[in-house]
Amino acid sequence: MAESRPPEPCHPPPVSPPPGWRERLIGLAGFARRRLAGDYEVDKFGFDPELNSTVLMPAALALYRNWFRVAMRGIANVPSTGRALIVANHSGVLPLDAIMLQAGVYSEHPVHRNLRLLGADLVYTLPLLADLARRSGHTRADPEEAHRLLEADELVGVFPEGFKGIGKPFSERYRLQRFGRGGFARTAIQAGAPIIPCAIVGAEEIYPMIANAEALAKALRLPYFPVTPLFPWLGPLGAVPLPSNWIIEFSEPIPTRGLAEAAPDEETRDELIADLADRVRDTIQGRLDDLVEERGSPFS
Repeated sequence: MAESRPPEPCHPPPVSPPPGWRERLIGLAGFARRRLAGDYEVDKFGFDPELNSTVLMPAALALYRNWFRVAMRGIANVPSTGRALIVANHSGVLPLDAIMLQAGVYSEHPVHRNLRLLGADLVYTLPLLADLARRSGHTRADPEEAHRLLEADELVGVFPEGFKGIGKPFSERYRLQRFGRGGFARTAIQAGAPIIPCAIVGAEEIYPMIANAEALAKALRLPYFPVTPLFPWLGPLGAVPLPSNWIIEFSEPIPTRGLAEAAPDEETRDELIADLADRVRDTIQGRLDDLVEERGSPFS
């Protein structure tokens, strides 16, 4: 009679790591090795494409996909090659809308274009932040810098509202502030770059600004100091953005090539620039109104 044996213990099958983890680990190791050896390139504007694609964009896309669940529309209106100027509304206390726009274009565009954003002077007064901004592809919002980027056939992004947009109270959400003096339109005309109006819905709700502590802002030399329902009352926890639902939509490009020759004198040129800036602003405001209504509750 055969000897009976106790049943072998049942072990669950080993859990396999996510596919591609070895490749990602090897890639990160190679990235670290090249950084330590100084074996990487930065373009003439300070942009570091490898740092952007390996570190910065993956971090931004985690927010883009998992926290804000951004729906991007009209990406076919963004050209695959050549110069173009994306003009968008600005909001949200901190410029996360700029980062989400950059991450979305990089992720959703068929050729993964790098969007070169024009940023406020304040960013470039802070050494560490200034260096990070340049390495991520951002450039100071200066007409000459913008023109240089467009002449290099880059895709450039600008927020004409500036601090007036991101620092406005929650009661004025999705109401565009003044678009400056139309400098973006002048830059686009000079470079012959098409303008792509862009409407961003979702950033207004991440930090609902109910007040501006002006005395504190003045003491800290900031354009505003936001007070929200959670900040500064909850400290660092209050600085976590609320997970609103986002829509980013690109409208059809507005061509500008040949407009400079059509306005030979300064007065006619100024009128043309003002009309173009108003057209872009009206396009964005109209799309914001429609998209806010379509989206409904920001947290559903």
